[in-house]
Order: sequence, then C-alpha cells, then structure tokens
Amino acid sequence: MTTLNAETIHTGRLALVPLRIEHADEMATVLADPALHAFIGGTPATLEALRTRYTRLVAGSPDPVVSWCNWVIQLRDEACLAGTVQATISPSPPGPIAEVAWVVGTPWQGQGIATEAATGLVAWLGDRHVHTVIAHIHPDNRASAAVATAAGLSPTAERHEGEIRWRRRTTR
Repeated sequence: MTTLNAETIHTGRLALVPLRIEHADEMATVLADPALHAFIGGTPATLEALRTRYTRLVAGSPDPVVSWCNWVIQLRDEACLAGTVQATISPSPPGPIAEVAWVVGTPWQGQGIATEAATGLVAWLGDRHVHTVIAHIHPDNRASAAVATAAGLSPTAERHEGEIRWRRRTTR
C-alpha cells in the first residue's frame, strides 16, 4: 500500500483542509467547550498543547506504512474553522483500512456539518481504494451514530474500550 497524504476535500458547504500547525490558534477556540469531551473524556487542550499535538500529527505516523490524514473543517461561506476529521490508514488484507473520527465545535453542531464532513471523508477514502472504514462511537452518542449512519457505516457487535465499532466495507 502506498501511504496517503491529506489533500483538500470539497463538499457543498465545506472545505476539509489538511491540518497545519498554525490551525491550532483558531482550533483552540473551536474545541474549547468542555461539553465536547462528554463521550471521549478529558478536558479541552490548551493552545500550547494543541500546537504540540498538531506538530506531532503533521509530522506523520512513525510507522512508514501507516498514513495519518488530518483535516480541519472550514465553512467556505464564513471562512472559519468549525471542527476536524481524521483518518488513520493502515494496510490490511484484502485492502487498506481507515479508522476515522470527527468533531465539530458546539456552535456548529446540529447543522449537518459533521455529516457532510464525514461523508466527504469516506467518499475520499473510497476513491483511494480504502477497503474498510471504521469509527468507534460511545453507545450513548446518538449524534455521532447518526453521522456514521449517514456516512454509510453500520454498528457491529464489537466493542473497543467501551465504544461500539462501526464499519463500512467496499468491494472496489
């Protein structure tokens, strides 16, 4: 498998823009609401912690066969950032597998932004012949379950650290 690099993905209202370290400045505000951590635990990162994390993510996976693709969600009409999507892509028979995640800042929730971003990400992965897409979702997180469903993923009976594993397989 050739490693993948994040590239800009356009959807109807959004541009998924490859993550850069300088995005931390705006994203620290976008991700500042403690309510975003209700299902994943922890607390909002400080600006410095977010810069450090983004530096690590932009550097890429230390495993040369694993791709770390990270994007910020930009609202094209408003030219502001509203969240993130990510995919970790690994080789796996019969084809590459991607573990995906998304987060949308509280002010932009309930507007279909996560659905549009996740659907765009899953389509981008499919165009790159990623065979399986997986997301891990807390069993009480109905909003993320709806996003996963809209992106073509289905819940499985598998659990990972208390979360339900959702999966989409393609036959490309």
